[in-house]
Amino acid sequence: MKKVIVLASVLSFFSCAELQQVASQYPQIGTALGNPDIAAGLKEALNNGITKEVTKLTATDGFFKNQLVKILLPTELQKVDKTLRNIGLSSLADEGLKVLNRAAEDAVKEATPIFVSAVKNMTFTDAKNILLGTDNAATTYLQNTTKSALYAKFSPVVQNSLGKVGADKVWTNIITKYNAVPLTTDVNPDLTDYVTDKAMEGVFKMIAVEEKDIRTNLAARTSDLLKKVFAMQDNK
Repeated sequence: MKKVIVLASVLSFFSCAELQQVASQYPQIGTALGNPDIAAGLKEALNNGITKEVTKLTATDGFFKNQLVKILLPTELQKVDKTLRNIGLSSLADEGLKVLNRAAEDAVKEATPIFVSAVKNMTFTDAKNILLGTDNAATTYLQNTTKSALYAKFSPVVQNSLGKVGADKVWTNIITKYNAVPLTTDVNPDLTDYVTDKAMEGVFKMIAVEEKDIRTNLAARTSDLLKKVFAMQDNK
């Protein structure tokens, strides 16, 4: 099932009794849904949706050629990029930008289970408020409540990925060459911190897109079960 990551995950981890509490607040649409059907449908949507989102972001150019999430250079490194190009090292500058995105593409696959685990900590009240909330209510909730914990677990994954894709070596070469240029101020950026922040930002950004779509686009509800579940939200 496509485009159901956040709203599906919000409800799929709660008991049948809790799901019924949410359902009872809305008009019934068509054939009444049993609690097991709701839970099963949402869990299926969660599993399929996350798998597809991970595949998109971890594919080659999943970050690099996606303008919504592409990692650009921070201010400190923009001057490095410009200097390298001015001294004829444009190819090295291009490679430096690409490998940062490659590291994010590599890291997200390993970090996604961490993200899903964090969703499980939502309370029933949180879930109900999110279902009744704005188009980005779930995304905002996740940003506010899980970012610190996710960062702590995501950072070592990114650090490992920087080495795995060769980004650490590329940037050691870049920084060495830049720092050797006369009249420049030495730089020593924390690439792990930067890529971690940007990779997480990219994941949240994609979640926001998917959340809004499933809330507002009837065509995104790709099964009868999803249509009935999310019709409850339409009639809030």
